Amino acid sequence: MSLSIGLSLGFISLWCVALFSNVDALVDLLLVNAVIQVAFFIVVACIPFLRTGRMSYVDIAWPFGVALIGVLIIFMGDGDVIRKMLVGGVYLFIGLRMGIGALTMAKTTGVIFKSEFPRYQYRRMILEKTGTKNIEFHILVEIMVQAFANISVLALPGFLIATNDSHSISSLEVLGICIWGTAYIFESIADGQKLLFISKNKGGVCNIGLWRYSRHPNYFAEWMVWTGLVVAAIPSWLALSTVEATPVWMALGAGAINASIMMYITLVYLTGATPAEYYSVRKRAEYKAYQERTSMFFPWFPKRF
Repeated sequence: MSLSIGLSLGFISLWCVALFSNVDALVDLLLVNAVIQVAFFIVVACIPFLRTGRMSYVDIAWPFGVALIGVLIIFMGDGDVIRKMLVGGVYLFIGLRMGIGALTMAKTTGVIFKSEFPRYQYRRMILEKTGTKNIEFHILVEIMVQAFANISVLALPGFLIATNDSHSISSLEVLGICIWGTAYIFESIADGQKLLFISKNKGGVCNIGLWRYSRHPNYFAEWMVWTGLVVAAIPSWLALSTVEATPVWMALGAGAINASIMMYITLVYLTGATPAEYYSVRKRAEYKAYQERTSMFFPWFPKRF
């Protein structure tokens, strides 16, 4: 069984167990979000893929799908108003920032609308090298994996927070939002440093600022964004321990934690660092040395030779 099929089954299973929740608003959010995400991904990513053969359309579907989660949280969450508005705003910000960025890139460079992202070319190449049959079907499944992630693990932290009616804000919630805010600043600085370097050193290996301590500080920051949401969701999950049956309660917690785990796997192995470096090593002679002295994901001091 392929990784994409395994992930799909895992996400769907978590979602099905979560539907047995005793919190009606949470169940409503899960059901409505599932219908919206599946329909949205079919229209925005699956049909364009079938017509063009390009998987890159998922880079439009996924972030705007995240933004839709934020809209549902704001309008359907029945928890504390401040709490649901705050977390709904975070989801909207994450989704719109990345979605608008993808559309802007598509318009200015032609990637997505006219050509494929290298990371998806890499994914197709891996499928071909492993002798995978029915590659088009597998790519469709991988597109829907991201839809199923939006339906389950990526939505659960926000849905748990949005259905918490406590009027007191936990220190863990404050910590989680602070992690998210810090990660966003970290990511913005990393992106700015990369753009500055490229403007002065086209074809070079960016090793300034945050890029001196991590080969992918932007991906690390994106992972921290979702980890911050998971931390913020812990108090809301703990509050359900007296309300939910133990299997359901544990499934909700596992689903929320997997938002962080899934983003790590994606950003390091699936569509992030690994495919990016496959091409970087071939395009830039100095990149091999950069790999040897610089941490791949987690920022750390560079090695000295």
